[in-house]
Amino acid sequence: MMLINGPTGQPTSGRPRSTAAAEPAAARPGGRLRLRLAGITVLAAGLAFMSACGGGSDDAGAPATPTANGSAGAADPLGPVDKATGAPVKIGLIGEGATPVLDARPADQVAEATVKYLNEHKAGIGGRPIELTICETQGDPSKAADCGNQMIEKGVVAVLIGTSGVVDDAWKPLGEAKIPVMLYGSSDPALLSSQTTFSLGNPTFPVIDLPIQVAKDEGNKKVTAIVIDVPAALHSAQEVAPPLFAKAGIGYDLIRVAPGTADMTPQMQQVVSNGSDEVFIIGNDSFCISAMNGLKAVGFTGTISAISQCVTDATRKSVPGATLKGMVVSATAPVGPDSPSMRLYQKVVDTYGTDIDTSVQDSMIAFMLTAGLQTALDGISGDITPATVTSTIKAMKETELPGGAGLKFRCNGKADPANPAVCVLGGLTTTLDDKGQPAAYKVLGNTPIAD
Repeated sequence: MMLINGPTGQPTSGRPRSTAAAEPAAARPGGRLRLRLAGITVLAAGLAFMSACGGGSDDAGAPATPTANGSAGAADPLGPVDKATGAPVKIGLIGEGATPVLDARPADQVAEATVKYLNEHKAGIGGRPIELTICETQGDPSKAADCGNQMIEKGVVAVLIGTSGVVDDAWKPLGEAKIPVMLYGSSDPALLSSQTTFSLGNPTFPVIDLPIQVAKDEGNKKVTAIVIDVPAALHSAQEVAPPLFAKAGIGYDLIRVAPGTADMTPQMQQVVSNGSDEVFIIGNDSFCISAMNGLKAVGFTGTISAISQCVTDATRKSVPGATLKGMVVSATAPVGPDSPSMRLYQKVVDTYGTDIDTSVQDSMIAFMLTAGLQTALDGISGDITPATVTSTIKAMKETELPGGAGLKFRCNGKADPANPAVCVLGGLTTTLDDKGQPAAYKVLGNTPIAD
C-alpha cells in the first residue's frame, strides 16, 4: 500500500485534542494524485493495510472561528458567510494518526479545516459552532476502544470515525452507549444493524455491485474474481457474491491466490480456460501487479476492473499503460479531476488549513464525513443531545453528499433494510487512462432511497 506524504514533524502524544479554530492559511500541496482505498474496512483488517500510529494533544481553550480570506462571492465555492454563534456543540473524531508506514494525520487536519469552514459559512450545527475533539488510534484495537470510551467521557453528542483498520473496535463502546456515529464503512454485522450508526459507504458496491455493473455496461457474460486468499477479502467474494451474480444473470468464478504469489500465470490461465470476458481483482497493489501481468502473459483481452487498492504508483511503474488504460476501479472519494466537489474541498483546505496533502482519498473522506454530518443535521434546534442528533439524522430527506460528486444519501434505515446503518446506494467509479491516472468520476447505482 502506498504511503501518504503527511506534514513534517513528529507524532504528538496520545491524548485527544480539541479544536474550534486556528488562524487560516492558504497553501496548495503539490503531490501527484495517488489512489488508495481506505474507506472499505471490509478489507482493511484482512489485508493488513493499517498499523500503529501517533496520537494528538490537548489544545487549551476554543478560540473563535476565523474569517475566510477574501469575500465570499457568487463564484466562491465556500458560499456566503453565515457564522455560528453561542455555546459549542461537541463532536468527536476518531482517526488513525501517524504510523511507521502510514501518515493519516492529513485526514484529521482536513476535518479540522472543514469544521472552521462549517462554522464560518454554514452556521455550524443548529446555529452553534462545532467543537471538534480528536483521538488517534495508532491502528491499535485497544487504543481504538479507548478512544471510543474517551468520547463518551467527554460528553460529545456524535462521533465521526475516519477510515481505519480498527473502526469496529472504536465503534463498539459508542454503539453500546447509543452515541450516534457517522463513518465511511464496515463489514461488522452489529455495526451495520445499529440504529445509532450511519455509514456513508455502501459495503457491497466496491466488491460486488461494481463488477456486476461493469459487466452489464460492457455486455460481458462471465466474471472471474481474482481474490487475495485472506478471510476478510474472501467473505464477500465467496459467500455474498455468487447469488448476486446469479440474480444479475452473469456467470461467476472465483480464483483464490495466496498473498505473495509473484507469478500468477498458471492461475490466470484458468481465466482463459473458463471463458471469462471480465476479471475483477481484490487485493493490494503488489497482488494486483502480479495478477495484471499474469493476465497479459496469457493474452487475456477482456475487461479488467478492480478495487482501488490495486492502483498505486507502484502499479503504474510495473504494469504497462496499455493494460491499465480503460480499467474501471472503485473510488471512495472523487480526488483529482476538476469537479465542483474537488473545487469546494480544495478551497476549504486552502482557506482553513496549512500544507495539507489533498491527493489521497482518506483526506477527502474526512471532509465528506464532517460536512455530511452537518448536512444531515440541517434544521436541528433546541437541545442538541445524542438522542436528538440521532432522530434528526434519521428524519433527513435525501440530499447530496458534500464532496460526493453527485452521490445522494439518506439515513432512514431503508437504503439497505438488512443493514439499516447504510445511508448510500451505489458508489463512485473512475476509468484509468494510459498512465493509470483516474479520469472523471461516475456515479453508479445511486438510486433513490424510499420513505
